[in-house]
Amino acid sequence: MYQKIKGTEDLYGEEMKYWYWIEKKAKDLAIRYGYGEIRTPIFEETKLFIRSVGQDTDIVQKEMYTFEDKGGRSITLRPEGTAPVVRAFVEDGMIAQGFPQKYFYIGPMFRYERPQSGRQRQFHQFGAEIFGSSSPIADAELIIFADRLMKEIGLVDYQIHINSLGDIEDRAKYREALKEYYAQHLENLCDDCKVRYEKNVLRLLDCKVDIEYTKNAPKITDYLGENSRKHYEELKALLDSVGIKYIENPRLVRGLDYYNRTVFEIHHQKLGAMSAIAGGGRYDGLIKEIGGKDVPALGFATGIERLILALKAENVLVDEIETNVVYIAYLGGFDVKAEAIRLSEELRREGIPVGLELMERGLSAQLKNAARVGAKFTIIVGESELERNIVLVKNMETGEQLEFERSFVVSGIKDMITEMQ
Repeated sequence: MYQKIKGTEDLYGEEMKYWYWIEKKAKDLAIRYGYGEIRTPIFEETKLFIRSVGQDTDIVQKEMYTFEDKGGRSITLRPEGTAPVVRAFVEDGMIAQGFPQKYFYIGPMFRYERPQSGRQRQFHQFGAEIFGSSSPIADAELIIFADRLMKEIGLVDYQIHINSLGDIEDRAKYREALKEYYAQHLENLCDDCKVRYEKNVLRLLDCKVDIEYTKNAPKITDYLGENSRKHYEELKALLDSVGIKYIENPRLVRGLDYYNRTVFEIHHQKLGAMSAIAGGGRYDGLIKEIGGKDVPALGFATGIERLILALKAENVLVDEIETNVVYIAYLGGFDVKAEAIRLSEELRREGIPVGLELMERGLSAQLKNAARVGAKFTIIVGESELERNIVLVKNMETGEQLEFERSFVVSGIKDMITEMQ
């Protein structure tokens, strides 16, 4: 027997209602905020992620699914969504369309991690990107959008953490301060952090092992230059002006090298160590870094699997997927079957989900199956009904059974569904 690859999941049945709920809410909200959808390939040239995400990040060093294709090219399954969108922006000449430009995406990502609840090797993200604005009002709107998304899907028990990583000059000063601080503890750090100390000292703040040293580390907000500080203060004032609650977290650096100035994460209080359900920030240098012009940009992404865990933790009720509002049962020969299939198509054309008996069981078994699949109403067609040009309609909740003239079946069913709602 074949088995799915470790770290992947089969998605079906009752679980799908959460996926439909989040995807619909996210897409509708993105359009309301002026984002257009973009769909990029699930694999890219490996060097795109090395250049954008960072050679010394855990993603590049440990987690990417990289292989050589038949043309000898190094290919990587996308571990995150921003770099492919930026690549498309540069390659497809989108800069000519003017600014700002706003895009959203939704789809699978791939990282070779230890599978656990809320962390899979194939996982799914919804993300949004803004190109062209360096103003803190863009940062504010993005965070407001992320907050609104959490509210739209029904979450309450979460917190927004924000920080500023400053500009290149600010981070250079901060790196020196971190180097000096961590030098005192170097021999006690985990093996990964000893490497990070030499290659990218900011990554030490993101370590989940050496948290005790992180608590007393210097704060980057103490090293912000005038421009970065002004940007950060205006962002906070804009968030305050619309009542967005946030926590300033000076240890927040995010796990990717391309961020500058604003970074933020959303944490859900009931998910324990895996509390981060969304995150993002500003990446003003990334477009130029991968071959484009110097265009400011920012974005965020949220993990759909994590959002589902949060919905379940809060017992949020999501819409059921109604696939069999009406079930059509029949008993008889070819003419009856033809009538049953005609009825099913007439109702479906009106937008009504219909289940049609496909197994040719006895009527009693058909009615049991209609109940099993959750039908609200069952239409029954037999030889006698066909001759009289009527159908029987059974209310599966009350057991009441009515006769409908054939020409009034569709309108009658629509009225009954409306009354039930």
